[in-house]
Amino acid sequence: MNIQDELQATIEAMVQKGKGILAADESSPTIAKRFKAIDVESTEEHRRSYRSLLLTTPGLGDFISGVILFEETLGQLADDGTPLPELASQQDIVPGIKVDKGKLPLCGAPGDEITLGLDGLEERLEGYKQQGARFAKWRDVYHISVITPSRLAIEANAEVLARYAAVCQGQGIVPIVEPEVLIDGNHSIDRCADVAEAVLHEVFCALHRHHVVLEHMLLKPSMVTPGKTHTHAASPEEIAEQTIRIFRRTVPAAVPSINFLSGGQTPEEATVNLSAMNRLPQQPWELSFSYGRALQEPALQAWRGDEANAALTQAALYHRAKLNGAARFGDYSPAMELASSG
Repeated sequence: MNIQDELQATIEAMVQKGKGILAADESSPTIAKRFKAIDVESTEEHRRSYRSLLLTTPGLGDFISGVILFEETLGQLADDGTPLPELASQQDIVPGIKVDKGKLPLCGAPGDEITLGLDGLEERLEGYKQQGARFAKWRDVYHISVITPSRLAIEANAEVLARYAAVCQGQGIVPIVEPEVLIDGNHSIDRCADVAEAVLHEVFCALHRHHVVLEHMLLKPSMVTPGKTHTHAASPEEIAEQTIRIFRRTVPAAVPSINFLSGGQTPEEATVNLSAMNRLPQQPWELSFSYGRALQEPALQAWRGDEANAALTQAALYHRAKLNGAARFGDYSPAMELASSG
């Protein structure tokens, strides 16, 4: 199989009606915060045990087509010695890997940041592929304030995302391109829309410059929402309309799927907003999800580090995945939150 066929096969496995992506790629500091909230120490064994539990959730592959793993997880084994990526593959869930190395302040642009990790990326991808990874994810962030994001930040981060995507495709790895416009702040939904439009326009210009094949990548953006502390709480319908309006202006139809991040929304908010988008007239791309906390939060609360809670943990994850599967068709309703997770 040549590289183009390999990329196409991965895309077809990941982009399926009614399914989305589970983001389980929390960095060590982030997973430590999540565990601290449930009074669990973030040891390697606890992380292995928890993520193994997620990946062995019965029926998870009914609604999840891909899982983003952290580098540590890619090399860990289940209790029976099965590599954790293989647990995903057994449910027809494609294993992937977070490959960026975090972010630092961007020189010459106060308040803006740039993501690191391009050095040695090609070699790292070769190793990850041998461990079972078929796609990768890279996140850049954009802060909204009176002065940010600067033009420098928009251009620099787009260049980094495009270089990463090009390297991935050269290795037969499908890139997930994640330009996250952060929800933090008191900005209006209109200000968020303006920033999202500028960011996405620059990202796709850079992808074109670097000859990235749009049919063989996925986009993982934030929804267009007001800032967390803004006085106006937008309705799901308003968020859906604003988001799709901007994406129709900036995202080429060649992109097979837009897998939204939850980005600080509650599990319920992330699901109802996705469903509202899928109730709009048909779009040229699949409108899907790539949620981390919005899928895992109920499972973490059920688990609390206790093996006796394994069944409850998996039921909570399955239920959340099922609700988002319904949202993929625009069929979610808040009443479904109370339904059985079975």
